[in-house]
Amino acid sequence: MSEVFTALDHAMMARALRLAARGAYTTRPNPMVGSVLVRDGEIVGEGFHQRAGGPHAEIFALRAAGDRARGATAYVTLEPCAHTGRTAPCADSLIEAGVARVVGAMRDPFPQVDGAGFDRLRAAGIEVQVGLMEAQARELNRGFLSRVERGRPWLRVKLAMSLDGRTALASGESKWISGAASRQDVQRWRARSSALMTGAGTILADDPQLTVRLDDGADFVPPLRVVLDPGLATIHRGRVREGDAPTLYVHAPDTRIPRECDAQMAAAPVHGGRFDLAAVLRLLGDRKINEVQLEAGATLAGAFLAAGLVDELLLYVAPVLLGATARPLFDGFDVHQMAERQQMRTIDSRQTGDDLRLLLRPAA
Repeated sequence: MSEVFTALDHAMMARALRLAARGAYTTRPNPMVGSVLVRDGEIVGEGFHQRAGGPHAEIFALRAAGDRARGATAYVTLEPCAHTGRTAPCADSLIEAGVARVVGAMRDPFPQVDGAGFDRLRAAGIEVQVGLMEAQARELNRGFLSRVERGRPWLRVKLAMSLDGRTALASGESKWISGAASRQDVQRWRARSSALMTGAGTILADDPQLTVRLDDGADFVPPLRVVLDPGLATIHRGRVREGDAPTLYVHAPDTRIPRECDAQMAAAPVHGGRFDLAAVLRLLGDRKINEVQLEAGATLAGAFLAAGLVDELLLYVAPVLLGATARPLFDGFDVHQMAERQQMRTIDSRQTGDDLRLLLRPAA
């Protein structure tokens, strides 16, 4: 039997989702969660999870409501936790506050919750309804859900290309295809990522920092920088180890680790001279990485696409032409028949300066 929700329910859950999104740069590895408390049609408290280890969204809302929480409806974008981790169970706090009804967007698949929070609320005599705006809630936490449900992070590939589908000149030069507005937009996508990943070739060619540089002063947790380097050819060079953001080098199992190097290291299987990319993502999932943004060249991007591991493509199309000798968008992703083509869905399309930004996902 499907749940029946009112117009007020929809409005309050939409508000809770907007609140949850405010934690996009700071909550990882935890999910983004928002909560709104309503009594007699009036908002009496609200809040969002701000940082791992800190109070959850429900606690902020309950603190704001005080005694007015008794008899209220609590709107939560994710099932209240029922276990003691770095904080106490939110389900218990809602029960103690005397809320009468809880409306949840979705069940939390995290094994230590996974229905236990809702069950505890029901056992205490609280009315519980689940499923309001679930698709929006899942979209918000697609990285966290990917890690919990699939054992690997959500993979976003960021690329900038010319109108003729090129990503760099034949020499490898690619600065700058996209404009300043697009480059600043990338920083916001970086800020919501748990990790920024690239390959040894990009380190050698472009010497990127792979850091977040926001122009609005927003708070963020620096993403882990991940370098796929089978032989550790780049371990003593490049700006990727400068600054406060941590750096992880993923290498082949038989690679000798320099004694004097204090960088983070992890081995991943290599087959035929190439990384097992699915194993790389599982390795990052084990490190509680929710979202990975790949910023690499056509070869590594093409390898992830060919392996069927790309969850979304963040593509900036600049109004320039680079010519026939320039490098393609993907290398190694070969299509010989139209039946083999990769169909993409356009999730979002908007202008960033003079460029067109597309967010695309595989259709199947």
